[in-house]
Amino acid sequence: MSEHIVSRTVYFGVFGALMVGTALTVIAATIDFKGMNDVIAMTIAVVKALLVLLFFMHVRYSSRLIWVVVASMFFWLAIMLVLTLTDYSSREWFGPSKTDPVAAGAGSGGGGGTVPKPTH
Repeated sequence: MSEHIVSRTVYFGVFGALMVGTALTVIAATIDFKGMNDVIAMTIAVVKALLVLLFFMHVRYSSRLIWVVVASMFFWLAIMLVLTLTDYSSREWFGPSKTDPVAAGAGSGGGGGTVPKPTH
């Protein structure tokens, strides 16, 4: 089984691209793009992750079986993200409930937020 030898120039090129991506991430974090900040940051992160996956993990030069394994990993990740975001978006609360006695009594001085001491 022969392995593909990657030249140093490819590694240095990928390293340079990762450094440019890091600089873009820092620059993009300082600029307000209204509602697109998350999309821009995730796009840069995905490109950097693909560079690491393809070149540093040698997936680009691997067999088709490795490509299938990597694709199935991303498919499973997508399933987990969809299930998590579906559960998160179906919640009607995004913080403490107004009827929660601990949250309602905290700070009122009435002792509603305190934990009773155990009696032995």
